[in-house]
Amino acid sequence: MRLFAATLCTESNTFSPLPTSLDAFKEGLYLRPGELSDDLPFNATAPLWVARRRAAAECFTLVEGSCFGAEPAGATNQRDYEFMRDEILGQLKAALPIDGVLLGLHGAMMAHGYDDVEGDILERVRSLVGPRCVIGVTLDPHCHLTVKRVKIADVIVLYKEYPHTDGIERAEDMLDIVLKTLRGQVNPIMSLYDCRQIQTYPTTLPLMRDFVDRIKEMEGEGAVLSISIGHGFEFADVPELGTRVLVVMDKDKRKGDALATKLGEELVSMRGKTARQYLPIEEGIDAALEFRGAPVLIADPADNAGGGAPSDNTTVLRHLIDRQIEGAAVGPVWDPIAVRLCFDAGEGAELPLRFGGKIGSSSGAPIDAMVTVVGLKRDCWQSYGPKMWPLGDCAAVRVAGVDVVLVTHRTQAFGPELFRNVGIDPVAKKIVVVKSTQHFMAGYGSIAKKVIFVDCGGALTLDCDKIPYTRVKRPIWPLDEKTSPGLVA
Repeated sequence: MRLFAATLCTESNTFSPLPTSLDAFKEGLYLRPGELSDDLPFNATAPLWVARRRAAAECFTLVEGSCFGAEPAGATNQRDYEFMRDEILGQLKAALPIDGVLLGLHGAMMAHGYDDVEGDILERVRSLVGPRCVIGVTLDPHCHLTVKRVKIADVIVLYKEYPHTDGIERAEDMLDIVLKTLRGQVNPIMSLYDCRQIQTYPTTLPLMRDFVDRIKEMEGEGAVLSISIGHGFEFADVPELGTRVLVVMDKDKRKGDALATKLGEELVSMRGKTARQYLPIEEGIDAALEFRGAPVLIADPADNAGGGAPSDNTTVLRHLIDRQIEGAAVGPVWDPIAVRLCFDAGEGAELPLRFGGKIGSSSGAPIDAMVTVVGLKRDCWQSYGPKMWPLGDCAAVRVAGVDVVLVTHRTQAFGPELFRNVGIDPVAKKIVVVKSTQHFMAGYGSIAKKVIFVDCGGALTLDCDKIPYTRVKRPIWPLDEKTSPGLVA
């Protein structure tokens, strides 16, 4: 038995001012066959990593393809996408005949000329391997679960947790189903229900925690092989945007349709109940100061690099400075030029520094201030669950009573190492501002005494009514009150 595995992933924000090129992948994940480390993988490379570890024991040969991944931003340019896609397809063609294909994709990647990158990849893979080859895919829940993908692939499994801490477990699930299919033990059939809604579903809150725990218990009962919830990625203007439920059933399409419908209707009944509440910045700071414990985390989702924002918005920071707040820290602020200037000046130096507010109108105005360089470190990392995520070179500067972590690698806040790398103890701060929507909870949830979410007015607006969609299929809630949810595959 021969299996082929590869990865191509990024999350594309069609409203982002940041284009995505091959250089963005080279700064992120750019590995040729055999170069993936045996260390714990990132979510998208988990299918290859898991298959490598199980190949000998389960008597199959693994052919490794390339692994490409980039931080979320705008659409990838056409030439670079086609270069990476065709490299993987060429590796697959050279490996034929193949019994199974394992793909670690994101699900919300776009390229110029390609609204559905994952559908394009799957279509080309299927044309190479033929109808009898079993194709398995893992996707991020912030994906577009298109009908095309469901019709072409044999097995699609999404991460269940948000923050996404279960990439390895879901890769194991996907591989299990692929191997059982190849051995004739199951015949997976997928059912897809469209909830016709745009909403967020953090699994750290009780409502979605209970829902996800229940669907986990359903898997393995009777003919249920897998259940996935596609949250959708609201910052992509594509026709099939929105929440969808995917059920993988052994043989019985009718039961799969019924279960997908039941779970989809339950999600529809939860409209407006699963998302977090956001405060205006001044109210958020007031609430943090009034709270007796520390640290209080203030999350800044609208400038989250994990959704394609620049991570250089200065609005929350400016409020802290103007109010002369003491004992606060903010990070990460993406500004490679400012980091270089801080290294040139040296630790302990005082200098006039302009930082932040560079990429676009949603970034706010740059901060111009006399700062003290309080920490410098090259080639920094932060934890994300069991994995480490790059930050690049980091500089910490103090502006009045606020410590700011400047980074050269654009990314969101995942773990407290973001601050500790440069000598800042987040536990000792009254207020810690993190540029992230939800993934920071994996690293900071255990140390935060309180978490407050604010809307800084950054690139990722928190109000769907303000997102200038032109191509999303209507009607869809909350843009429209009346919708028509139902099975689409």
